[in-house]
Amino acid sequence: MHFVYPAFLFALITLAIPVLVHLFNFRRYKKVNFSNVQFLKDIKEQQSSRRNLRERLILLSRLLALGFLVLAFAKPYLPSQNTIPPGQQQAVSVFIDNSYSMQTLNPEGSLLDEAKRRAKEIAAAYAINDRFQILTQDFEGKHQRLLNRQEFNDAVDAVKISAQSRNLQQIISRQLSLLQTQPGSLQQAYVISDFQAKATGLATLKPDTGTKVNLIQIKANTLPNIAVDSVWLVSAVHRPGETEKLVVKLHNYAAEDASGIPLKLLVNGMQKALASYDVKARAIRQDTLTFSGLQSGWQQAQIQLQDNPVTFDNQFYFSFNVKDKLPVLLVNGGQPNAYLRAAFSSDNFFSPVFTNEGSVNYSRLSAYPLIVISDVKSISSGLAQQLKSYVSKGGTLAVFPADGADLVSYQSLLQPAGAAFPQKLLTEATRVSSLNIQNALFKTVFEDVPRSPDLPIVKKYYQLSAATQTRRESLMDLPGGQPFWSGYKSGSGKIYVSAVPLQEDYSNLPRHALLLPILFRMALLSGHDQPLFYTLGNDAVIETVPLQVGEKQILKLTKDNQTIIPDARQQEGTTLLYLADQLQQPGNYQLSKQDSLAAIIAFNNNKLESDLTYMDKSALIGLLPKGSEVWQPGKGSMSNTVTDTNFGLQLWKLCIILALIFVAGEILLVRLYKTGKQQQSSPA
Repeated sequence: MHFVYPAFLFALITLAIPVLVHLFNFRRYKKVNFSNVQFLKDIKEQQSSRRNLRERLILLSRLLALGFLVLAFAKPYLPSQNTIPPGQQQAVSVFIDNSYSMQTLNPEGSLLDEAKRRAKEIAAAYAINDRFQILTQDFEGKHQRLLNRQEFNDAVDAVKISAQSRNLQQIISRQLSLLQTQPGSLQQAYVISDFQAKATGLATLKPDTGTKVNLIQIKANTLPNIAVDSVWLVSAVHRPGETEKLVVKLHNYAAEDASGIPLKLLVNGMQKALASYDVKARAIRQDTLTFSGLQSGWQQAQIQLQDNPVTFDNQFYFSFNVKDKLPVLLVNGGQPNAYLRAAFSSDNFFSPVFTNEGSVNYSRLSAYPLIVISDVKSISSGLAQQLKSYVSKGGTLAVFPADGADLVSYQSLLQPAGAAFPQKLLTEATRVSSLNIQNALFKTVFEDVPRSPDLPIVKKYYQLSAATQTRRESLMDLPGGQPFWSGYKSGSGKIYVSAVPLQEDYSNLPRHALLLPILFRMALLSGHDQPLFYTLGNDAVIETVPLQVGEKQILKLTKDNQTIIPDARQQEGTTLLYLADQLQQPGNYQLSKQDSLAAIIAFNNNKLESDLTYMDKSALIGLLPKGSEVWQPGKGSMSNTVTDTNFGLQLWKLCIILALIFVAGEILLVRLYKTGKQQQSSPA
């Protein structure tokens, strides 16, 4: 047995006091006068042995009561394997999970309320001089310092639900980053959470060997939940008044089937679609909503579900832009191509911009969904590098080689991007032999597919390389499977390469009926656009529409009464916004430059929080290194559990109980243990 305060044992010398009282028995005798001694004849004399036994029992009770009281102040304990030496200051980090899943209920109330109560109980188990860190999902800078117990309790009371969601390894690493700055103290970390399976992560933790990690799992009731995982629009370009198709992906996270889940689509606050769905247990369902009547400009859209009792993920936000004009950049070798000019001038929706290869504004490339290269004899290395970056970020590039082209420069552009490049000029006449009507570009071109379509006649052409045939999406082929016009995926974008220039000396493609619909479909399906939505906590850096910002101009993200000024940087013609952890609430935010609207950016909660499946104790133990523990507290206080684990089996409470028992024993002996003399009744 060990003592936290062994100096108190010197108080055991006070045991001499009841011994001295017993030996000398300083009692005053009272003189009683009797008129006649005959009244004393019936008194029974008390036997000396009975009197001695009573006095010795009283003495023993006094000695034991006083002794156990002294031991209680010395705080005895039985050490365990992980007992912390008494008197050494400790640095304790306590993480409180305040993610959306902690809003759910159990018999003790909300999970967050119980987690805050457990955090205070942990702090109560430590000494007054120990220091504490509070950490939440927000990873706030103010939580990167140590607090005393009162400050810690105040900080715990201030914790609120957050949209952030971190995995267990990120949490432990953050705790260690502070604890390791306290080399002179013992270090412990506590993580209080419901430990959702997906949000926790499955990687084995690798904390510092000098820090003990304790996981405290708050048990939640099992609840059904359905959420929208994602959405996407079928068309990449949106025109005013056209019919839009939205694909919605629903996920049932529960182990039971869900039926009749109502869903509502709102655009700019107006209801555009209404539906009801049945989703199988643990299943994903996709469906398409059709709506129309949109005006030009940015659209703020929201999907609403009615799914009780879990409501934090019943809204899903997204945004997109309906354009009056679609800009197309046409890069030429000095003179605009007449056929391209005629094609894109035939529809007022397209806004063609003509430039030669030496005057391309690289900073504006990302503003064009489609870039067409034609009649350029030699592609400079700078232009090639910028076009490859443009395509990798989602742009669409169409390449028509020039007559007498520098094939090496075309190879330097196309080969690194994974597209076929012209190798040599073949002067043999031929004809396009096949048309791939399954390609997305032809889906709305033909009402009825002709059995013998009129295909382009070729007089001469460039032979395209075959190194990337496995990634090719054929549009038209020559006899023998030789590509005539093909598409290639590159990064997030696409490159279309033609084997002939748009000149009648090579083929009749410039005047062919297929040229116009193919070019239009390329532009309309081009996907260089802002994503429909971002995820809070996952997307700390986002790419938005190209913006030129001066020294005195700032960008602002605004939603309701909340305004955020992100760090904006220009990189390769795009605008990057660095948000860090400034955004805390989901919704549609307006991106403004000065007082003008630049874009609408939508943010949603992390979908990991929607899956209310929790890890069991054995799975959590498997993630922890040796020496760490997993606790699943019941209705009792965590303070006793922490104390017994860190400081051994505490015996001071037992000592106080025993002291009280012996005090009560002394009282009973004095009052109830009567000697023969005391039992004599008075004469009548």
